[in-house]
Amino acid sequence: MLEDLLGGECVVGTKQVQKALAAGMLQSVYIAEDVDSHLRAKLMADCERAGVAMVSVASMKQLGKACSIEVGAACAGLFKPRT
Repeated sequence: MLEDLLGGECVVGTKQVQKALAAGMLQSVYIAEDVDSHLRAKLMADCERAGVAMVSVASMKQLGKACSIEVGAACAGLFKPRT
């Protein structure tokens, strides 16, 4: 599923993901398993509230690499396809 991030438009980072979730712009959110447990719980609750699918990723490093950035990422969101 990480391949979807490479081919699609995505947003990286907690604040940006939360804004996009609130605006109803995301189809799925990728959350690193090694992120702070409090932040992970908040992101998961936000996804549930927005009705957006969540995907667990083994590490922040792996998620950052999938997003084509040089640093780790706590989360990333894949935008809904444009119609």
